[in-house]
Amino acid sequence: MIDPTTLQFISEHADDDVRQLALQASRWPDVDMPAALQQIAGRQVARTKLPLWASTPGLLYPPHLSMEQCSSEQTARYKAQLVTGDSLVDLTGGLGVDFAMMARGMQRATYVERQAHLCQLARHNLPLLGLPQARVVQADAVEHLQAMKPVDTIYIDPARRDLAGNRVYGLQDCTPDVSALATCLLDKAQTVIVKLSPMLDVHQALRQLPSVTQVHIVAVHGECKELLLVMQRSHSGDVAVHCVNNDQSFSYTLGEPATPTPVWDETLPATGLWLHEPNATIMKAGCHDLLAARLGLQVVARDSHLMVSDAPVTDFPGRSFAVAGYSTMNKRELKALLAGTTHANVAVRNFPMRAPELARRLKVKDGGETFLFGTTTASGKHIIIKCTANEQI
Repeated sequence: MIDPTTLQFISEHADDDVRQLALQASRWPDVDMPAALQQIAGRQVARTKLPLWASTPGLLYPPHLSMEQCSSEQTARYKAQLVTGDSLVDLTGGLGVDFAMMARGMQRATYVERQAHLCQLARHNLPLLGLPQARVVQADAVEHLQAMKPVDTIYIDPARRDLAGNRVYGLQDCTPDVSALATCLLDKAQTVIVKLSPMLDVHQALRQLPSVTQVHIVAVHGECKELLLVMQRSHSGDVAVHCVNNDQSFSYTLGEPATPTPVWDETLPATGLWLHEPNATIMKAGCHDLLAARLGLQVVARDSHLMVSDAPVTDFPGRSFAVAGYSTMNKRELKALLAGTTHANVAVRNFPMRAPELARRLKVKDGGETFLFGTTTASGKHIIIKCTANEQI
């Protein structure tokens, strides 16, 4: 697919700035420069996003946009845990990152993709990734689904852009429309794994898709990356929700009752107090009360999504800080709280100002080892809670 001269150039310039190479392209007239730049850029992205791919000699990469949009190796490994049985069909193969991870150990694994150039890459890359048994099919996802024989697991990641290239989030707006295909999908597989936009409302998705047994909200370094729904044929019982962020996890059953959560008494001193901020998956799931009840925490207020305790909580799914003090927005109180503080990481939860505006109001620059949380208490007071990063757990 790439001539030897260009391959040699790619190897020799693997660490170079592709923009500088493009400007100097006339120095290498025998090199297919567009192809070379695409491969060099792809390998550089893969080093952090796809380390297994980056360490595999000979792999070829698609244009930059496909590399940016593809799954990370970390999320692909997570999805591989959801696959059941010995046969798999990925109806929306793309670059093949998810497929290559999920297909490991499968007796039968079929990659389906309608774009010819991605199929060509998959035929080249999959054997190098240890999947010589993988079958690559260039076809429309819906047409292949309707014609295929039943398998154990189907994976589908519908495109979330319309014909004009704009992002869409609703199931019915994606291509293909999984809600319209749900019956056929469950006829053809015992397990169906659907990857959806992390912007989609979980409860809306559950109303549109039948037989959902698991919901997985997956974040990487605090940023929600994927919403995964697992459908099981004929399932009509409880739905398990799993909130996962790196090595943090919190699981519960949808509809699980939470005992009433106590509200923090802001008149008590800050000595020995710990502040807890849930990670993005908890925010997405909206299970704050259940989390607080299960861990025995108090909430700052019902809508503040911050929690406090009088002892560290080592398994909290989010960030926890030792509280140095707190005050109202009274100038005298703030002056005492912020004495000597020139830099801080400012965040707001249920507060009438955005974080940059609050930072200007408090006259602190971004950074340092201090964290300042602007929030509103149950009694309606706007307060600033000061924490230190070196005591973060």
